[in-house]
Amino acid sequence: QVQLVESGGGLVQAGGSLRLSCAASGSIFSINNLGWFRQAPGKERKFVATISWNDGSTYYSDSMKGRLTISRDNAKNTVYLQMSSLKPEDTAVYYCAATVDYSGTYKTWGQGTQVTVSS
Repeated sequence: QVQLVESGGGLVQAGGSLRLSCAASGSIFSINNLGWFRQAPGKERKFVATISWNDGSTYYSDSMKGRLTISRDNAKNTVYLQMSSLKPEDTAVYYCAATVDYSGTYKTWGQGTQVTVSS
C-alpha cells in the first residue's frame, strides 16, 4: 500500500507563490503517476497536474497552465507542486494522489492541504 501526506499549504496574497509537497511512503515501487487535484467548497474535485514517477514526464491542466511546475525527488519519495501568480479562484484543498495499478485511475489519496489566496 502507498500512503501520501501533503504539506505546504497556507494563506498567501494574490500574486504570490506556494510550494506544496507530497511525501509518499509504503510500497513506493507500486507508484506509476503522482497527481495533484484541488477541490473548492461545494465543487467537485478537479485535476491540476501529474508526473510520472519513473520517467518524470508531466501534464498540466489548462486552468493553471503556465503557473505551475510539478517535479519529483525520488530519493526523498516526494513530489512538489510549485505554484505562482496565485489567484483567489485557486483557493481550494489540494490533494495528491497516486495511480498504483493496471487501471491507471487514482485510487490512493492524501489528506489534503488547504490553500487560501486572499485578494
